[in-house]
Amino acid sequence: MPDPGYVRINDELAVPLSELRFRFSRSSGPGGQKVNRTATRVELLFDVKSSPSLSARQREMILGRLGGYIDGAGVLHLVSRATRSQFLNRRDVIARFRRLLAQSLRVPARRVRTRPTRAARERRLRKKRMRSLLKRIRRRVIGDD
Repeated sequence: MPDPGYVRINDELAVPLSELRFRFSRSSGPGGQKVNRTATRVELLFDVKSSPSLSARQREMILGRLGGYIDGAGVLHLVSRATRSQFLNRRDVIARFRRLLAQSLRVPARRVRTRPTRAARERRLRKKRMRSLLKRIRRRVIGDD
């Protein structure tokens, strides 16, 4: 059962909600008369550089891969203003936070080097010979009267 005080990122990492800061402000766009009175835009702030939840390796991976979302002080900024509801925008920004961190912490699978088959090599060489022959045929003949 998920702990309500944490945002589970993956099997190894859960960030406490106490480490996340939220700022609320008025969102742009349509909303009628109520739009100028309700703060539905949600900004999530997470201090990557000084978070005790992250190991040094996790911190390095996040800083390297999410540089566009992180300011000079090492704080990750995410904004959601998709809906007219603060609650839904907050839920959306937490889901994006979880998804971005999980993607940045994923270690890519090592590539297994393969060799082309003999048939593939022969096919390639045959195509090269045909192309060379075609170009030779198209050449202008000099001195042949």
